[in-house]
Amino acid sequence: MSLLVVGLSHRSAPVSVLERAALTADAQIKLLQDAVAAEPTAEAAVLATCNRIELYADVDKFHAGVAELSTLLAQHCGVGLEELTPYLYVHYEDRAVHHLFSVACGLDSMVVGEGQILGQIKDSLATAQDQHTAGRLLNDLFQQALRVGKRAHSETGIDRAGQSLVTFGLEQLATGRPVAEWAAGKRALVIGAGSMSSLAAATLARLGVAEVVVANRTFERAEHLAELLIEQHPALAARAVSMDAVADELTRVDIAVSCTGATGLVLTADAITAALAGPVPAGVGAHAAQGSDLRAPDGSLVARLAAAAARDGRIVEGHDVMHEGHEACPVGLDAAGHADSLDLHGSWADNGTALEREAGTVKTKGTRQGAPHAGVRLALLDLAMPRDIDAAVHQVAGVHLVDIESLAEASADAPMAADVDRGRARGPEEAAASGGAQRPAHITPTVVALRTMAADVVDSEVARLNGRLPDLDERQQAEVVQTVRRVVDKLLHAPTVRVKQLASEPGGAGYADALRTLFDLDPETVAAVSKADTADIKKKGRA
Repeated sequence: MSLLVVGLSHRSAPVSVLERAALTADAQIKLLQDAVAAEPTAEAAVLATCNRIELYADVDKFHAGVAELSTLLAQHCGVGLEELTPYLYVHYEDRAVHHLFSVACGLDSMVVGEGQILGQIKDSLATAQDQHTAGRLLNDLFQQALRVGKRAHSETGIDRAGQSLVTFGLEQLATGRPVAEWAAGKRALVIGAGSMSSLAAATLARLGVAEVVVANRTFERAEHLAELLIEQHPALAARAVSMDAVADELTRVDIAVSCTGATGLVLTADAITAALAGPVPAGVGAHAAQGSDLRAPDGSLVARLAAAAARDGRIVEGHDVMHEGHEACPVGLDAAGHADSLDLHGSWADNGTALEREAGTVKTKGTRQGAPHAGVRLALLDLAMPRDIDAAVHQVAGVHLVDIESLAEASADAPMAADVDRGRARGPEEAAASGGAQRPAHITPTVVALRTMAADVVDSEVARLNGRLPDLDERQQAEVVQTVRRVVDKLLHAPTVRVKQLASEPGGAGYADALRTLFDLDPETVAAVSKADTADIKKKGRA
């Protein structure tokens, strides 16, 4: 048996395909059950996150395993096999181990170095254990991957190079400003109460938002998360609402983060447009209007810019916002100034020229990576897969949406740190060590079956000898039995030790097949040993 991985991720497939291939919790369980029921598979585990779907399996045939797992993956994710195949990747034996360890270290994540994947790997193993689809191979492998990931984060400092998807998304919304400065004092809505939504709520609270409202289909879970936020951040205003209240909450918040398990859209473009249709509520974060609605038609842009300049009593220095060949905007970008200064400057930039963001800021890259549109009333972060927020919201005036697709584009240019290089170097080392340990484990049932067969032969021959020499006393019989067993043990010792050594090398799985063929071992006996090992693992796990 050998480890096989079939999957797709943000590295191999566009977000549109990942979104369609997303697996619900029930679909993951059904996929596990069908995988272990398939002929080439003995064990299975599914690792499904917002940017990857991978099926890990212990298979006895490579080509049959790839065909079967690919078919099952397509069947359960609802994307046709022909359409899905170009985006699938396959890893086998050592490369499969190396891949899982890279994933555990955060090296294969959209945001390199992020640590959330460790919790997702742990959940994946727990689900496989609950469904009784993880045996010795996957139990040992996933637990080793968790240890490798933890060591990479604690010993290489890769955390300094990476961050959570939540933080990365908020940084994209901040468009070059320090994210804590951007978030301070804002009101936030978090839709969902799962692990990612909880992380988003905690991150926003740590960044200094004034209020966090949690909405969830199960009100009790939202209420529990709100209570935890207040407990950890006493100065924070936090409360829970039902999903029916989301539309009302959108009219009064500055930031909304959504990450639910819904299969359809949670926020449509029409719902967002309706939420922004009214005047800006008093005191809404940093975007509260002073004297008029920032989107209102009354009062020309020129007049408002002039009024802002007069109000501030200054014209900003040209180098602050100058773009080659253009005049400077009369509104400063001082965060300590008036609330609508940034919005007015955005209006000037959009109506005059697009500013090229240089070192230390985010360069413009289409409508999603550049500065937000003028008069941003609502910043949206969609971390769900499939998406919670309609992509058409990108075109809604007054809204800045960052979603998984935006993050995928932004992460392609993210810098790599020396700590990441050290993390990458650790993966192959750990994989080699783990692979060397895993391969002998594969051959153990065959060796045990061989020794069991030898013991049966000894017992049979001793019984035959006792029938032919009934006059032997007990001492003589014991001496004969001991002698025969010593001969058999000595004959088997060198081959079994050597075959375990050979099995620890790449391609060593074939030695188990050779033993079974040479000694004509009963496949059912070998399988019985494997099942006994698996049962022992599960018993220890429940203890």
